[in-house]
Amino acid sequence: MTKLIVYSDGGARGNPGPAWLGVYICTPEHTPVERRFKYLGETTNNVAEYSGALLGIERAIALWATEIELRADSKLVIEQLKGNYKVKNLGLKEIHTQIQILLQQASVPITFTHVPREKNKEADRLSNVAMDQGIYQ
Repeated sequence: MTKLIVYSDGGARGNPGPAWLGVYICTPEHTPVERRFKYLGETTNNVAEYSGALLGIERAIALWATEIELRADSKLVIEQLKGNYKVKNLGLKEIHTQIQILLQQASVPITFTHVPREKNKEADRLSNVAMDQGIYQ
């Protein structure tokens, strides 16, 4: 594999409430590589967003990506992963640290891109599948 683009999304109803995530991985030519979704149980919207980013990065590394671009519609997640915003929330800090360690160990270059919700449709669709089914795939 070469470069992979990871689209991630997550959400919660109630915040905190029932939460889910969706991950869509494709090539730069938009050829689908993998789709994943996961029901998370009760948590916050931001934890769901971060969990989507973590799963997407884990899967891209497992798929032997030599370069990753993470695209998400959560400005908070993207800006914190870029280092532009501080991570103050302990729950988010834990996932943020997991991502940093994973990237250090894998030595895979990554870029973080904030995209509008309408450019993140497949990851959003997958997260809604998880919400509707309440399962992990």
